[in-house]
Amino acid sequence: MTPEMGLPERPRVLITGAGSGLGRALAVALAAREARVFGTDTGSETLDATGVAVEEAGGDWHGEVADAGSWDDWQRLGRSVESQWGGLDLLVNNAGVALAGRVGEVSMEDWRWLMDINLWGVIYGCHVFTPIMREQKSGWVLNVASAAGIASAPELAPYNVAKAGVISLTETLYGELQPDGVHASVLCPTFFQSELPRRTRATTDKLMRLTNKLVTRSKWTAEKIADVTLKGLERKELYILPQNDAKLLYAMKRSLGPRFPDALAWYRRRLQRS
Repeated sequence: MTPEMGLPERPRVLITGAGSGLGRALAVALAAREARVFGTDTGSETLDATGVAVEEAGGDWHGEVADAGSWDDWQRLGRSVESQWGGLDLLVNNAGVALAGRVGEVSMEDWRWLMDINLWGVIYGCHVFTPIMREQKSGWVLNVASAAGIASAPELAPYNVAKAGVISLTETLYGELQPDGVHASVLCPTFFQSELPRRTRATTDKLMRLTNKLVTRSKWTAEKIADVTLKGLERKELYILPQNDAKLLYAMKRSLGPRFPDALAWYRRRLQRS
């Protein structure tokens, strides 16, 4: 890796959903590079725990309670970052929740809950911080989506729609920002060990149990995902696909075209039986 491809020394980083899971793992991994980390989440206790880990790893920490789905909170975060640092090197739109159920059975309230956080939260963050990065002629945007945004599996419509929207937004940003020296990447993992089940709603107990099983049985940790993600980010990859099954789903969709949903249904039945 050439020095000009990497993040600057002591990068200024904003991470949403930094209180646990992937957000915390990314914060600690960046702290090892002496990053200045501005972390947000909905609870102060989890943020405090991340702050301790960041400082122990060699980084500087600032945490603020904020709701990624709130436009008012994003405007406040923009002002805080500008006041504190005068700019931003890396925006990580990581905050997210999950929702399982069939179209017509998931309530409109739950649809809005998920879309506010998983899609609008990413839109808000990009709207606030990409103009700052354009002006400074540098920066990275990392939007955390999911392989669900590629595969669109049954009984996950709200999650699929939001994550597909995040992928599309990042693809758009990739072309818009390059002339100004700013790069956009989208992370599309499959299941890994995380706090996602705690932030999941489902219309049936069966769907909740399946989500728990897929997360807890994964051999991938949040720390391993974070390590692969930062390497992909610095290689300026548009699509960061950490696991082999994510790469396989991406390749299958491109090659199979309209036959892909049938192949996906077969794969999903295998997962349910395992």
